[in-house]
Amino acid sequence: MLNGLLGKKVGMTQVFDANGARIPVTVIQAGPVTVIQKKTKDIDGYEAVQIGFEELKESKKRKQPKAYLAHFKENSPTRHLVEFQADDLSAIEVGQRFDVSIFEKGQRVDVAGTSKGRGFAGVMKRYNFGGGRASHGHMMDRRPGSIGQHTWPARVFKNKRMAGHYGNERVTVQNLEIVEVNQDLGVILVKGAIPGPKGRLVEVKRSIKA
Repeated sequence: MLNGLLGKKVGMTQVFDANGARIPVTVIQAGPVTVIQKKTKDIDGYEAVQIGFEELKESKKRKQPKAYLAHFKENSPTRHLVEFQADDLSAIEVGQRFDVSIFEKGQRVDVAGTSKGRGFAGVMKRYNFGGGRASHGHMMDRRPGSIGQHTWPARVFKNKRMAGHYGNERVTVQNLEIVEVNQDLGVILVKGAIPGPKGRLVEVKRSIKA
């Protein structure tokens, strides 16, 4: 059994439990995925299962290099290739497919994805700085303030929190609860928010803290 799946973020909504309490959830279209390759210690030095997600259309297949298409052998080429761990590698075969049935209600998962890109941002938006005084004539409204020293060391230290590119980074949200698993639609409802915009690829794995 795989320890996770690839999926796409559909969006957020809300559901109600038996007591009528409102639960904010994120809808994830998880799988199905196909086993493309098995990594073994003898050949690769480690054990893992390479899975493919989102099969390519015929128009896209014609544009792929022959080496890429040959990697899939009898399986259909996919847009995404990611490696996951497995409980028993010998029980998994190349070409085998997995879907949301590997998860169950109440299970804890970690969801990893790429956060929304926000372009170039200042320190107040990027790091939640308080900014300067807002009194009349003041020029430190949204500026970071002093960033360096005097004649020694006469430079700005590395990792100084300054304005720059914000977002578009890999983010993992841990220990989220699965509220519902819908096998007919191939979706899972996860309590809380996950990184990325709608339609962005995410990895859903069994929680390492559960």
